[in-house]
Amino acid sequence: MSHAETPRSRFLPWFGFLCMCIGMFMAILDIQIVATSLPTIQKALGISPERMIWVQTAYLTSEIVAIPLTGYLTARLGMRWLFVCAISVFTLASAGCGQSESFETLIGWRIVQGFAGGTLIPAVFSAVFLLFPPRSQGLATTIAGVAAVFAPTIGPIVGGWLTETYSWHWLFRINIVPGVLAALGAAWALRNAESNARCDRSIDLLALVLLAAGLAALQIGLKDAPSLGWLAPGVAALLAIFALSTVWFVWRTWHAACPLVDLHCFADRNFAVGCALSFILGAGLFGSTYLMPFFLGLVREHDAFRIGQIMLVTGIAQLLAAPLAVYLEQRIGARTLCLFGFGLFAAGLLASINQTAQTDFAEMVVPQILRGGASMFCLLPPTRIALGYLATDKIADGSGLFNLMRNLGGAIGLALIDTTIFTRADTHGQAIADRLTAGDVDTAMDIGIPRDAFLEQIGTPPDEFTEELVRPLVERQALVDAINDAWLLIAVMTVFAILLVFLIRRPRTEDAPVDADPLG
Repeated sequence: MSHAETPRSRFLPWFGFLCMCIGMFMAILDIQIVATSLPTIQKALGISPERMIWVQTAYLTSEIVAIPLTGYLTARLGMRWLFVCAISVFTLASAGCGQSESFETLIGWRIVQGFAGGTLIPAVFSAVFLLFPPRSQGLATTIAGVAAVFAPTIGPIVGGWLTETYSWHWLFRINIVPGVLAALGAAWALRNAESNARCDRSIDLLALVLLAAGLAALQIGLKDAPSLGWLAPGVAALLAIFALSTVWFVWRTWHAACPLVDLHCFADRNFAVGCALSFILGAGLFGSTYLMPFFLGLVREHDAFRIGQIMLVTGIAQLLAAPLAVYLEQRIGARTLCLFGFGLFAAGLLASINQTAQTDFAEMVVPQILRGGASMFCLLPPTRIALGYLATDKIADGSGLFNLMRNLGGAIGLALIDTTIFTRADTHGQAIADRLTAGDVDTAMDIGIPRDAFLEQIGTPPDEFTEELVRPLVERQALVDAINDAWLLIAVMTVFAILLVFLIRRPRTEDAPVDADPLG
């Protein structure tokens, strides 16, 4: 038996890869657990509500800038040391956040933490295709996918429990032990040539500035657009900076001999389609994990811990679907699995468009099962389609771009969702008020007004006391209807993914890995 075939040589890449997945899991979990406990942090540090959002925005902005730089950093450091450095910095920044006693200190550490965390996700997906042969890539992708989509699902319950049991500082301190263990484990296990391959690659400072300015402007603009309006001067200026920076960056990078980010990956049609599917999946995943706690918190008035308990159904469905996804990925073509996955995901989104103010755990079980089960089939095949046929020297850049598209899809999707809720809630509220004024008994009963009490008021101008009683009921129903519109929005976006699947081409025989047929 050769050295390459010894049990030890087969074990070490998997152990190192699992350490990488732990690091990625903690980075993604951190976003969600902090989001659920922002009110607690706000009260503890005495921060105004309008400034509090920067605790998340600082992290997400630096993260989205770091993601496409993964290819450059991998070339300079090698996959092994990129991960070890990134998880070490992430762990150090987490400790800094946990010790912060002022808003400014916390924001500074969050920027560092976000940048380090941003490189962890594409590094893991690069490792799938750099460490393992084609027959093992399906299992590796599924493990990484479960870590990526399970973390946001359990975030509310973990965040709520930590905050209630200990303090908000432990939202960050929880990263320290897993981070140290992941760094040590990866440094020990990933000593093979694939993990340490590196090359000289110059840095294009102007391209870096354009990339950072454009993505930061987009992230901040998307944050402000729903509340201020897409045409507000500040928002329009940020989006213009993004557009101009992007055009300049693409032109400069495309013609560069040694680009900061290898955009030539998009010349491969399958990579481009895979990135488009990743964008739509990002909108669906981020959107659904945002709308559920939004509804359960504002309409049902559940606390973070109860919201987390309800959302565990999605995580359980993901875990149960993962082995089936691995089994079918080796036997059924990626296009067939994509059609099934995105079709099922769209069905799960459409199952939530008729929620009422009384909708709770029981009514959310089936939609969660559909979405949770589908997510594995929406993640694994597009990853194979986008990255499975790229040249080895393009995988790190491709992984960064592929994961960037998912994050951009999530950011744009959330902005569209918030815009839908802001605008449609007022429209629905006025429509409900008009129907009540016209004496519509069904509308009155739908929002919670007793039939007899409403009939007594018909034809009589409501007094101030009655208006105060009815207004919260109207606002609550208007919010429910607006949330339903948002569910429909991301469902329609998901349906477009089904159409994109038919653009996938069969790779040339010499490019196709054994045991894989992307068409099916």
